[in-house]
Amino acid sequence: MTVVHMVLFRFRSEVTKEHKATFVRELKKLKSLPCVLNGRLIVGGPSITDPIERSKGFEFALLSYHRDRAALAEYQASQEHHHVTSTYLFPFKEDLCRFDFEVDAEDEGLCGFPGIISSMLPFTT
Repeated sequence: MTVVHMVLFRFRSEVTKEHKATFVRELKKLKSLPCVLNGRLIVGGPSITDPIERSKGFEFALLSYHRDRAALAEYQASQEHHHVTSTYLFPFKEDLCRFDFEVDAEDEGLCGFPGIISSMLPFTT
């Protein structure tokens, strides 16, 4: 059963744009880990939420897919993940919010994997 992992990041006000850009660049490298399902890891930001207050100050988000809970645990325990978080995140963060969930079997096709969505459509263009 697919597990979706979401994290929102908020940095302290004195953290530079350059540091944030490095963090995002390093975080995106985690998509190459075998425990990330089909390399499905997306990092986005800054927030374009309107009104911006609804973002509650969170600047960046990560969304990744894992084949099951064990793969998510492997991702969290990996040296690469530890390096990124201990070097570029934890010493500089103001806050973060993590939310993980298992996708219901009937929703597996909605996870956006290539070929699945188009095969569900009644016609293609």
